Amino acid sequence: MQSAVIVFPGSNCDRDMAVALETVSGQKPHMVWHGDSELPPGLDVIAIPGGFSYGDYLRSGAMASRSNIIKPVIEAANRGVKILGVCNGFQILTETGLLPGALMRNSNIHFVCKDAELDVVNTGTIFTSDYDSNTPITIPVAHHDGNFFADDETLDRLESENQIVFRYHNDINGSSRNIAGIINEAGNVLGMMPHPERAIDKKHGGTDGLALFESLLS
Repeated sequence: MQSAVIVFPGSNCDRDMAVALETVSGQKPHMVWHGDSELPPGLDVIAIPGGFSYGDYLRSGAMASRSNIIKPVIEAANRGVKILGVCNGFQILTETGLLPGALMRNSNIHFVCKDAELDVVNTGTIFTSDYDSNTPITIPVAHHDGNFFADDETLDRLESENQIVFRYHNDINGSSRNIAGIINEAGNVLGMMPHPERAIDKKHGGTDGLALFESLLS
């Protein structure tokens, strides 16, 4: 599996993401700087990691969505390359329009950093095929702007088209309908606020994130 991790000024989960991808695939991912204008050829997966790109100025992900590398990322997504955006990566994906909705300030106005119990709502995606839909999973969250918002029409469409992939088991940030992760209509772009790359090693507290990367590989 050929993969790449996009690195922005302020990214802080790029190494974690790279470790997760290498752990599953056995191949080191390409680390691609945001100022580059081309992606390596033959990519199967592009990961946009968490962090605080550009210091979260303007809005989280807004400035990153205008970086040079975003145009080829969008082109790759339109070709069917698998795109995974986690936390700040999810924010960037909504800012680019690859995913609908927006990530707003948490409803309690505080940074949330803890393990969160999630329900895997859709196990029929290329990102979640190795999960059991009847078993809640625990994945760390760490965000200040993780409150997913969309209008009712968009939310109803996400529901009806099975584009909601993860939900928080309990409300932790005010997200509409407890949404923690969504996928695009084509099924190859996933954005999620929880950090699966931080849950791949028992020594780090759990391995519930591993199935996501194994799903990508299979």
